[in-house]
Amino acid sequence: MRAFDRYVELLIQWNPKINLVAPNTIPEVWTRHVLDSLQIAHLGEDSNTWVDIGSGGGFPGLIVACIYPDKDLVLVESDMRKCLFMRTVIRECKLGAKVTNRRIEALEPQSADVISARALASLPSLFTLAKPHLSSEGQCLFMKGANRKLELEVARKDWTFDVEEVQSLTSREGAILRIKGLKHI
Repeated sequence: MRAFDRYVELLIQWNPKINLVAPNTIPEVWTRHVLDSLQIAHLGEDSNTWVDIGSGGGFPGLIVACIYPDKDLVLVESDMRKCLFMRTVIRECKLGAKVTNRRIEALEPQSADVISARALASLPSLFTLAKPHLSSEGQCLFMKGANRKLELEVARKDWTFDVEEVQSLTSREGAILRIKGLKHI
């Protein structure tokens, strides 16, 4: 719990300077961001390598790192200021995660067991970003909202995949899409 508490303290301290999360969500940071991100952690608990893309303020990647401090976890973010924030959290909370300040498109293939993203892009775009970095048996864990049905329909035009929808604990309209067997048509 100390790691979560310190993370939230740092988030509140840094947010006015670099907009890590929408300012109006700060009063509900524990449910809107922490619990929302916590629900993804157990879906990849057996993985060896985890890559969180478009990590921003560290959701869900830093939350996963708080749960599994020794997991091989890479957080990918193109904004240097947000990377500095995440590195500060990692140092102060003694987490084992690594931060990469690059665009995911420019990153060498990761062969990850899990690729996660929250509020980054549409599903077809996420598939394009994630596919080069997935291991052959890897899975994607994408947190999506009310438009996920339409995004799934559009994605099926260019991709084949198996999907399991895990109902969100924090939003009636939300779900975690657990994608396996991702292949471009």
